[in-house]
This record gives sequence, C-alpha cells and structure tokens, in this order.
Amino acid sequence: MNIFLYLRVIIEEQIYRSEQCLIHRKNSKEYGKTLIDAVARLNSHLSEYQHIFKNSTKTFFDKAENYAQGIIISQMRNIERISEELRVNYHQMQHFITESNWDSRAVIDKVAKDVSAALPMRKLTGLVIDESGWVKKGDKSVGVGHQYCGNVGKTANSQVAVFACLSNGDFASMVDARLYLPKDWCKDPARCKEAGIPKDERVFKTKLELAGEIIGHQIAQGIQFDFVTADGYYGNDASFARLIDKFGFLYMLDLHANQTIYFEQPELILPQRKSSRGREPKRLKTTTNNTTVGEYFKTLEEQDWSKLTVRNTAKGRLEGYYHFVKVYIWDKGIDSVETRLLVIRKTISKNKTVEIKYSFTNANLEQYTPEGLAYMQAQRFFVEHCIKESKQILGIDQFQTRKWNSWGHQVALNFMVSSFMLKEKLICFNDMPLLSARDIKEYLTFKLYKEMTDDQMIDRIYNRQLLRQKDINNSYLRL
Repeated sequence: MNIFLYLRVIIEEQIYRSEQCLIHRKNSKEYGKTLIDAVARLNSHLSEYQHIFKNSTKTFFDKAENYAQGIIISQMRNIERISEELRVNYHQMQHFITESNWDSRAVIDKVAKDVSAALPMRKLTGLVIDESGWVKKGDKSVGVGHQYCGNVGKTANSQVAVFACLSNGDFASMVDARLYLPKDWCKDPARCKEAGIPKDERVFKTKLELAGEIIGHQIAQGIQFDFVTADGYYGNDASFARLIDKFGFLYMLDLHANQTIYFEQPELILPQRKSSRGREPKRLKTTTNNTTVGEYFKTLEEQDWSKLTVRNTAKGRLEGYYHFVKVYIWDKGIDSVETRLLVIRKTISKNKTVEIKYSFTNANLEQYTPEGLAYMQAQRFFVEHCIKESKQILGIDQFQTRKWNSWGHQVALNFMVSSFMLKEKLICFNDMPLLSARDIKEYLTFKLYKEMTDDQMIDRIYNRQLLRQKDINNSYLRL
C-alpha cells in the first residue's frame, strides 16, 4: 500500500496553530517519534533506485548510497569532500560520477513519478518552470559561458539550466532539469567531445525549447499536473503559451510590463499601396488602439481590485489585490490574434512597498474562481524555493566536475535526495508540521554522526519550529 495515500487530505504547513498545542505535544513525549525512523526510511527510499545503479557486469549502488549520504552530511557537496567525510575511496567515487554508465535520466524520471505519487492532491498541481545558474571558473565545465546568471543577477561566467518542480499547496519538489548549451559550444565539436557531450545533444536549443521538452517529457511519462507556470522570460513568448495550450493544459505565465495588449480584437489589414513607386506593402497593420500591461495598470482605481489570499508563507498568509480582464494579443511573428485573461496582482509590504505582478492565462472566470487563479499565479514561488533548497541545503551548485555525464549524474542524485525530503515532510506532518529540509538534513547528520542525545536533537528542532509558529501566528493576529 502506498504510504502516502493517507496523506491525500487537506494539509497546510503555514497556518495558525495554538502554541500551547505545540507545547502540549512536546510534553507528551510523542513529539519527534515519527522522525526517529528517518534513517531507515532513507535507506528504504534509496533502495527503490537500486535497479538503476548496475550494468551487465557489476552493481555500484553502494556508491549511490554513499554519495546520497554525503549530500546530506557534508558541508561542501563535491566528490573530494564527500569522500573525506564518508572515508570512501576518492577515485572510485570520481569514476562513479564521471565515467560510470548508469542512466541519470532513469533516476530523474523515477524521482518525478515518486514526487507525483507523494504530493497531496488538495489543490491543483502545477508544473513550475524556471532557470537557474551558478558561477564557474575557467572554460572547461560543460556548458559554461559568459551569460546571464540569475544567481548573481548579472552576466557572468556560469552554467545555466532549466528546472521544473511539481507543486501542490504548500509542498513541492524537483522533477526535471536540462542543461543549457550556448551556441558557441554547439559550434565546437572538439570542445563538445572533450566534455563528453553525446552527438545528439550538440544541437543548440533555447531555454524555451528546453522548457517545452520538459513539459512534453513529463506528459509522456504520465506525470500528473493541471497547469504550467513560469516567469516573464517564458510568458512574453506567445509560442510557448501556444505549445502548452496545444498539449491541452492550463498555463499561468508571468509577463513583463511592456507586453502589448488590445481590449478589442484587432482587425489585421494589409495597407494599400500609396503610389506606383517603392515596394508593395507586405506587413499587416491594425487601427485598433493598444496599450501595455504596465500602462493599463496605471489606469486602475480602487474599485477595480479584489482582495484575495495569495498563498501561505512562513510569516502567515500573503494577501494581494487582484484584477482580471480579457485581452487580445497580436503575435506579429505569425500574424495571429489570440485571446488571453490578464491577471494583475498588487501586494503591499509592511513598509508600504508595492509589488506588481502581471500574468497571462488561458483559464477563464467562467470555469475557475478568482481564488483559484490567484493560487495558480502564486505557485511559481515554489520552484524558486526548490532551487534555493537544492543549492543551500543539498549543494547542487557545488559540483566541481566538468563533463556532461557527471553533471547529469550529480543533478539526478541531488533530486533523489530532495524527493526523500518531500516524503519526510509529509510523513512527519501530523507530528511536526513545520519540518524543513534543513531540519531533516541536521537530524540525519546527527543520526549518522551522533554528537548529542536524541532528546537534545529533538529539542533543537522543536525550539526552531516553535519560533516559526510564533511568526505565523503573529501574522494572523495582525489581520
């Protein structure tokens, strides 16, 4: 029986709970009992992937176990440090990551299926797309180049990849990643060969195309989700929205403020030739008035907004003011006029800073409530959270290997561990509803390398969660 079936009920992390209830639970001596078996569950989780880590002559699952444990207990998640921490042979671990022929895609695909099965189906499930990068030194790391790196907010010598996570309610985990290869890499066969890039992967693909591949691949392997969401880089490209629509899914894609919109369906006409001189007109035009989403926002008045709950946060519920309006866009690349629902969100921080977010969706208010649309727009937060968790807690940005194979192997093993973190949060939810990946990492490190008693470790986690709950409760009391 799937242990997550009983968890498919309404569960939320960031809600108001009496601090006295937490104190009572702690004093009952039952607090933390669920977490005690985390090491056994980790071993069981890893064993489900055992069949992938072997070939016709030998098995190397022990290396996968060692590396996964190293991700959890090491402060620096690279092969040298992991080998030192676990006292295993460095050269064997190096070979396992760099040269061994196990299939990283098979691991990532199983992770996606595990995450899809584990997530509680309390709301719509989103496939959330985003890119992320990390700064690298030199020019040998696969895909490295002088390109925009969101991690530092500017152009830098870096690797960049397109990531996807599945999210439902307050829970999410990574399910796919594709490394972006700049054009100069794809035009240099010798460089690609040195980095071990397969010949069929040496074709240049934009980040939009990589995102499209992710969506198509998740659909092909039967991963369950209801909508796709991504930031303005993807949302400002009409072809990406059409692709998702063609797949038969909802989308909620962020926009830049300069996106042009029409409130009446524009009629496209070919201008008449004004004289016998010059070329004949070929570009279509329209006389319909247009504006940008940013300029339209400036015209909205107080009565045009509806106050809705955006999502739960570590500081309580985030609320925003929403405006919905049907608009048209003209994709001049293919001279196509298409309908969109424009979603505008305005949030005001404690220091009165106003943040505006624009999105296009193919959903409509006849089928979906304003609250449902607000929920979908807010889910993009979780891919950023998952990427942050993968970097800060699991060290996905600390690789020091250079080849294509090793990049895919390390990402796959990182995702394998992150899917376990999701399972632990769900299994321990009734006992420890605010359990974080950091808590789980510290507890597992403690169990594997004991430096304090069980009670002392549980007390540390309890005190941390009590502070989190106080922050959430204070936010509710201010409403």
